Amino acid sequence: MNFLKPNFSLSFDPLSSFFVFVILLISVPSAVFSVGYMKNQYSGKKIALGWVLLAAFVMSMAAVVLVKDAFLFLIAWELMSLVSYFLVIFDSEHAKSIKAGVIYIIMTHIGTAFIIAAFMMIFKYAHSFDFAAMKQACAVIPAAQRDVIFLFLLIGFGTKAGIVPLHIWLPYAHPQAPSHISSIMSGVMIKTAIYGLIRFVIMILGVNTFWWGNLILILAAVSCLVGVMYALMEHDLKKLLAYHSVENIGIILLGIGASMVFSVLNMPIPAALAMAAGLYHLINHAVFKSLLFLCAGSIYKATGLRDMEKLGGLIKTMPWTAASFLVGAMGISALPPLNGFISEWLTFQALFSGALYGTGSVKILMGIYAAVLALTGGLAAACFVKAFGITFLAMPRSQAAKEAKEVAPSMIYMTGFLALMTVVLGLLASPVIKILSRVSGYVLSADVSAMSVSGFSLNNLVVMPLAGTYLSSPLIALALIVVSGVALGLVLLFYGKSKVTVDKTWGCGYYNLDSRTEYTATAFSKPFRIAFSFFYRPYHKKEKIRDSYYHVKSMKYETSITPLFKKYIYDTVISRVFGTANFLSRMQSGSIHFYIAYIFATIIVLLVFMNRF
Repeated sequence: MNFLKPNFSLSFDPLSSFFVFVILLISVPSAVFSVGYMKNQYSGKKIALGWVLLAAFVMSMAAVVLVKDAFLFLIAWELMSLVSYFLVIFDSEHAKSIKAGVIYIIMTHIGTAFIIAAFMMIFKYAHSFDFAAMKQACAVIPAAQRDVIFLFLLIGFGTKAGIVPLHIWLPYAHPQAPSHISSIMSGVMIKTAIYGLIRFVIMILGVNTFWWGNLILILAAVSCLVGVMYALMEHDLKKLLAYHSVENIGIILLGIGASMVFSVLNMPIPAALAMAAGLYHLINHAVFKSLLFLCAGSIYKATGLRDMEKLGGLIKTMPWTAASFLVGAMGISALPPLNGFISEWLTFQALFSGALYGTGSVKILMGIYAAVLALTGGLAAACFVKAFGITFLAMPRSQAAKEAKEVAPSMIYMTGFLALMTVVLGLLASPVIKILSRVSGYVLSADVSAMSVSGFSLNNLVVMPLAGTYLSSPLIALALIVVSGVALGLVLLFYGKSKVTVDKTWGCGYYNLDSRTEYTATAFSKPFRIAFSFFYRPYHKKEKIRDSYYHVKSMKYETSITPLFKKYIYDTVISRVFGTANFLSRMQSGSIHFYIAYIFATIIVLLVFMNRF
């Protein structure tokens, strides 16, 4: 049996090297951040345990993207899942952490089961788990079985990535893990699922069917919208960021799905551009999402709070954290010249190129996906206006927020480093795209470095194919920033010493305003809750607190939304599972005769199954 002799060599091909770089880029600053974050929050033994688990977590992720054998891949994948489970329940004294861990471990093992099933179907033809042997075998697998393998891989890796409707674990697990772990899980771990899709679907199984890529595009578009719409309604800062991970995984898969479609349609340049756009957004999301989770950790360290409704005014007491969070918010909102803008703009360009050079339904579909991406970008910007404004501006809405102080230097330096990377990956887009073009060329088995259509090349940043002219250049953006900086410096030089009068913000004619009269996260998101009520299905609860029948002391008003996927999919499945379990429990009669009969029946079924396959 060849699987008992796995290939222990490691692969440092362009794809694996890219993912190892992303893993280290996020894991190192997150680890340094944890020094200040865990200090005085956990005991010495627990801190030591945290470091051991963190090291195992990073090494297992690196192993996932470096091994060349599917058997070893599964071992590394399972190790990564188990270690991350223990990190999710690291605060085991909290019931919510245990619940989040249970949901996460169940979902991740459901996904793993589908991955194993797909590997075994390939193994039936390859008789080996070596990647090269599996790739050769996939060429002779019947089309119907290839479709099943693709669906199994999509479900398996899609569960880890958080594709809708398999995203249910993200808003539970990410908020409960320590913030530096949330940073790595959202920034890096879920990206290993993207690696799995690229490696096993595109490079090993091979894409030769249009509907594969289109299915990924549909799921990506749904993930974009569902993720950002749920994020808009969240008050828990870390849960909001978790939902944005669902959204951004959707954006990444828009690029990868479009690349698969273009490859089948023999459109190599758009395919390479779409793949490069997906990989670019992958590293960009890793950077700004990790930055935002670390900033959320700094806020929690300083206040003990994650609820935005109880924060406010932190820009005065935590200016460095506020500045870093603002950079991350601008990056994830795709504002130029930061990194999120570049990768989303490239994704637009890839979709537009498909609409331009494609035929028939491809033109319409790519236009629809581009419209979804545009709507997603607008909603994301609105969400982070809310997140930054409610968290950092106005007056503190709790004593903890009022007494907050800036966090330790090690935490500030790491958020500052990631904020700097958010800017650098935007300004230095051309060299980044040249590197990613090599990776996309390797993935698609095509030399794309010299390909050009109508003035359209991967060696350039952004172009307009019809006119053959460039829309922007990072050098121009850098020049604009330098000129703006010089202009600002001159203004400060000549007018910086002018007398400045500081007074209270105009209160629209009211006086003695306090934090209770401020805009809240709930109030900010209400227009969206009304506009998308068909999706949110909001419900309200009013309660009067009385001193007596005639005197109302106060009123309590609550509004919430209906979690559609949880209510109509997962709760239904769980109720059926418990119902089946209750039915099967009747088989536990305690009679040894019945148990022997069960064993005999099981053996018969296994013999029939083995004879069949």
